[in-house]
Amino acid sequence: VQLQASGGGLVQAGGSLRLSCTASGRPFNLLGMGWFRQAPGKARAFVAGINWSGGSTVYADSAKGRFTISRDNAKNTVYLQMNSLKPEDTAVYYCASDSTGWGRTSQYDYWGQGTQVTVSS
Repeated sequence: VQLQASGGGLVQAGGSLRLSCTASGRPFNLLGMGWFRQAPGKARAFVAGINWSGGSTVYADSAKGRFTISRDNAKNTVYLQMNSLKPEDTAVYYCASDSTGWGRTSQYDYWGQGTQVTVSS
């Protein structure tokens, strides 16, 4: 599976960004998808996951109420809408695919290249 993430950038605190990740190489509608992030000096952390159909989502506590994960199976794309951004959201954001289709907090097997999100105070 090849994953290409985009949509990162520089935004002020309180602003919004939408990340996109396009997948190829396997039928997208069989894959669970997730977003992770890695801040400088920290381990990579789960942000949000979505199952193959889009009918089930899961979020890290830090993302609940502010971030929304969604997918468009016709476009082979998963999205992460991020609102009310905080400086602590600054990180490289990675999309990942889960061959089981569940899109939970772990068990992802392919990773994209990452996109930088920087939130200024």
